[in-house]
Amino acid sequence: MATNPSNGLEGDNTLQSICYHRGSLQLLDQFRGAPAIAISAALSLAVEVSNLENFNGTPVEAASFLAGKLDYLVSSRPTAVNLSDAATKLKEVVSKAAAAASDCQSVFQAYIEAAEIMLADDVASNKAIGSYGARFIQNQQKDPTKLSVLTHCNTGSLATAGYGTALGVIRALHSEGVLERAYCTETRPFNQGSRLTAFELVHEKIPATLIADSAAAALMKDSKVSAVVVGADRVAANGDTANKIGTYSLALCAMHHNIPFYVAAPLTSFDSSLSSGKEIIIEERSPKEMLNARGGLGNKLLHPEFQYGIQLLILISGIITEKGVITKTGTDDFDIKDFINRAVGQCIA
Repeated sequence: MATNPSNGLEGDNTLQSICYHRGSLQLLDQFRGAPAIAISAALSLAVEVSNLENFNGTPVEAASFLAGKLDYLVSSRPTAVNLSDAATKLKEVVSKAAAAASDCQSVFQAYIEAAEIMLADDVASNKAIGSYGARFIQNQQKDPTKLSVLTHCNTGSLATAGYGTALGVIRALHSEGVLERAYCTETRPFNQGSRLTAFELVHEKIPATLIADSAAAALMKDSKVSAVVVGADRVAANGDTANKIGTYSLALCAMHHNIPFYVAAPLTSFDSSLSSGKEIIIEERSPKEMLNARGGLGNKLLHPEFQYGIQLLILISGIITEKGVITKTGTDDFDIKDFINRAVGQCIA
């Protein structure tokens, strides 16, 4: 999809799943990432109200209309917190606008502008994640000039508003000339790695190898992986994360082979209301994603495939965010609350 001037990627050759101009939204039918879903949901409602001509309600009624639409959108994605986080922030915007506005159009305009800011902020956030992650990983390696990084699922431009999270870290390493090779897994059962991540890596001419999910352990045993970087749909207060099925297996393999395992996610993926991963609602997707995907055989499945798995904090070496890398506090624990408080304080200052 062509470069989108609304998201700060002008002149960038990066693929994009979202192409937005006020009043118009085009979406690539392949994206599935939590950040992209949150942004596209916000923008789809912005397009609707941009073209809404017959709404004659009060500012309060306009705010109620938008809140109802946002609630409906949030119900579509229980595991990923980005969508509910975006909806909460947008509700606050329209509520404040309704309190000060004299007509409904002012409320709609406030919503549209807030959604557009989210689009631009997501790209900036991803680039910061890439920069922090690349620098941190290099500093942790004995030879920071020749790195091979393994990733799982799709966390690139096709899963975000642009650039990517975990794949953004790989992009940053490549741009600095220190990435020897990226390894991406097929990511069964729906093959997001082979269909999307591999496509992005080839498009951007990043040296890469597509591997079977089951080949990752052997690759690590042969010392061909410097680090593993994955994304996350939700991060609990203690650092437990929810991500694509198969991530937990990679984390266990990485720990066994003493390979650092990093999660790359924006702060919008953090959910401080959940004490641990045990409280994360896990989506159970249709068996068709396994039975009907290219490369799959058979016509029966005893138990529907869970699309997400929980990675325990003990398996994670660090969590890469747009404000820096969260590391453990001398124990096996992350002090996420303190990190977020400091990050918010820096923004206010």
